[in-house]
Amino acid sequence: MLRAESGRGGPVELTVTRWKRYGHERWYANLPDGTAVGWADVRTGDITVLVADYRHDVIAVLTHHLRDQPEPVMSQGAIDVVARPVLPPLTPADDLSANRPGESLRDLLDQSGPGLIERVVSQLLRRPTEWDSWGKGLAGEKRVGAELDRLARHGWRVLHSIPLANNVDVDHLLIGPGGVFSNNTKHHHNKAVWVGDDSVKVDHGKPAPYARKSRAEAKRVIRVLEHYCDFPEPVEPVLVFVGVTDLKVVATQLSVRVYQERQVAALAPLSGVLTAEQVEQVYSVARHRQAWRQVPPTTARKI
Repeated sequence: MLRAESGRGGPVELTVTRWKRYGHERWYANLPDGTAVGWADVRTGDITVLVADYRHDVIAVLTHHLRDQPEPVMSQGAIDVVARPVLPPLTPADDLSANRPGESLRDLLDQSGPGLIERVVSQLLRRPTEWDSWGKGLAGEKRVGAELDRLARHGWRVLHSIPLANNVDVDHLLIGPGGVFSNNTKHHHNKAVWVGDDSVKVDHGKPAPYARKSRAEAKRVIRVLEHYCDFPEPVEPVLVFVGVTDLKVVATQLSVRVYQERQVAALAPLSGVLTAEQVEQVYSVARHRQAWRQVPPTTARKI
């Protein structure tokens, strides 16, 4: 705990905590309630002020802390004041917490699905259709959604079918003490699945870019959350396979978690990444449809 003279006329106590992930190391200056008001890049010595009212406090405390390091690297250091955008008040129409698992696929089937005659003809001819794929996907998302919803009693928040641009969506977003997880569901009934470092094969078929697409999806989620939140939100991509007869993971450097639907419970005990307050802040952003309307091209942080 370090005390600095507040720019508002009185002393304020800031705690300094260390954050190290993805090749970056930072020291965060936090208010007594845990709110981050600034951070310093340990490698460069640059200081970023997140809350302008605490500018002097943040600079004083973090500069002092950096100088106490064994070999601090202090650059001339840009000091940035980051003004976070604010979402409009949440309305029922924009509240994604009401979405059921597979909501986007339900809409597709309702709007473009086959009529009775088309379904009968397709069944008689045993001809697979795009509607069959949508139906399978919906069944898979419902099963995974039910498993994820059970994690609520462990302090996790779950959102389903978050719409993004270009008619795609995030199947499930799990937010809790262990971080944020972007879940991509794949339903391959009675199929064997092989997962390598960067590709997936179903019944020894052609490689599918599931892992690459899951990583790209997680990066989109990070850009949105960092645009509105003033603390780091690590987002891990997750591939969940439904209905498979065998799941073999042979990857050595895979950065995507891989589970069968009943194995997602393994996420429940994870902790130490987000505080309860941060979980609610991330959830309040993620549930707002307007946050996802246009994914920011870059993050607000300087790294």
